[in-house]
Amino acid sequence: MKVCGVELKGNDAVICLMIFEKGLYTLLECRVKKISISDATNQQQLQKFQFDFTKLMADYQVDHVVIKERMTRGKFAGGSVSFKLEASIQLIENLNVTLLSSAKIKETLKNSHTSMNFNDTGLKQFQEQAFMTGFSYIENS
Repeated sequence: MKVCGVELKGNDAVICLMIFEKGLYTLLECRVKKISISDATNQQQLQKFQFDFTKLMADYQVDHVVIKERMTRGKFAGGSVSFKLEASIQLIENLNVTLLSSAKIKETLKNSHTSMNFNDTGLKQFQEQAFMTGFSYIENS
């Protein structure tokens, strides 16, 4: 199973690609670590974001996209742009998309039998939440 973990942060979709085969996790090199949008009020920008994301998932033959869910209110509420990016990803035809709550991710990491140190992954620090999201999805599957 090839999974793309996504954290939506501001105007960016931070991604982490991984495969789980034969009991092993493998992180995949990807030509981009995040896809950004400069103006979320511009229809062409949103369409370009959606096209770029779709193309990336097709090129890497991703089976499932997992997005870290953002809160709708409160101190850690997501911004309006991140919700637009989420919707544009969810509306991509023939792409399986799941939202995973922070609580579910935390619970999965706590109960996981797989021990790991994020610093050993070779990923950039800003990709940590995308990685944890994808990892949690696979652990729950």
